[in-house]
Amino acid sequence: MEFILFIYGNTKYTITIDPTVWIFDDRKVDLTTWFEQEKKADTSLEEYTRAASEHWDREMTEGARIPKRTKTNEVRNKKETLIKGSFGIPFHYFIENAEPGEDASKVVVERSEGSELIVDLDTAKDFIAGFSKDGSSLKEDGPVHIYYGNGENKENPITFVTGFRIV
Repeated sequence: MEFILFIYGNTKYTITIDPTVWIFDDRKVDLTTWFEQEKKADTSLEEYTRAASEHWDREMTEGARIPKRTKTNEVRNKKETLIKGSFGIPFHYFIENAEPGEDASKVVVERSEGSELIVDLDTAKDFIAGFSKDGSSLKEDGPVHIYYGNGENKENPITFVTGFRIV
């Protein structure tokens, strides 16, 4: 089985995807909790501003604090989570990097079994591309599994994916 995938077609750039290195990617999400989390609007700027303000206020009233040392157990727990976890990456990062043409409206999910799935570009932007399950790469029916962003197929993801063609 080939582990390299491509996003190509009506795009400015052809994107080469290697899911075997995604475990090191900071954009990865934990699939065991991703679909249960309440989806909130992106308020990262507001959260950052609030956290920075709280930090500033605390330092002004209490003074600077010495950073706490990381406990060995915390590091071990994070390592175990990576080794035994199920992870994916939101697919919109890859679509944005490919820069679809202005008239692009569909994404064809190509599969090794010969069938194709055609979805709207906006639907594809909500995909989560799963790359590991219970700590193992998806060798049998991978290299990636595709989950809809709302989790409707979390028990039965799209498997045997070989590439993505934007039309």
